[in-house]
Amino acid sequence: MSGLIVPSGHGRKLVTDKQEVTFKVTAADGSVISVFEVVVPPGFDVGAHTHHRSQEFFYVLEGELDLLAFEPTKRTEERWQDWESPDGDRVVRAGAGSCMFVPAGTPHAFRNATDKPARMLFQSYPSPDHERYFEEICEIFSAGGSVDPDAVQRMRDRYDISQITPLRYEPPIPSTSHRAPEREA
Repeated sequence: MSGLIVPSGHGRKLVTDKQEVTFKVTAADGSVISVFEVVVPPGFDVGAHTHHRSQEFFYVLEGELDLLAFEPTKRTEERWQDWESPDGDRVVRAGAGSCMFVPAGTPHAFRNATDKPARMLFQSYPSPDHERYFEEICEIFSAGGSVDPDAVQRMRDRYDISQITPLRYEPPIPSTSHRAPEREA
């Protein structure tokens, strides 16, 4: 029997302006979990959601992500960043080396609120659910224009994802303080 070694920079890549996903270990490799390396651009917010049967694990490799993994005292439909658990848990700004485990049924979310990309290792059980999800979401993201929330919802319904707050991609506006002064005509 043999294992699998995937060198740095290798694996099947799905790239859009909203996300870059590299498949590291998949159902095709005989794995019951899917493992991905994900680059999360500034301004990307996956939105709070739950899975009825899936478990997930996130490990921040570079950069910072806002992470949430708890049932809040009150769910709001627009924003999850202000949620609080009955025990006083709040959203965490997590840097490299931080991780988040999400049991089935637990509301969770991540967002890159910084002006630099973040990179994370992401594991999902069971495979190949998230493999197919990433293929479809990248198709939606690559279609151009704004993301169709109805198309995203239909796709998420197929993959055991109950969305609570919206997926958003709002890249930071570049600072104008570094621009050269305009010349008068």
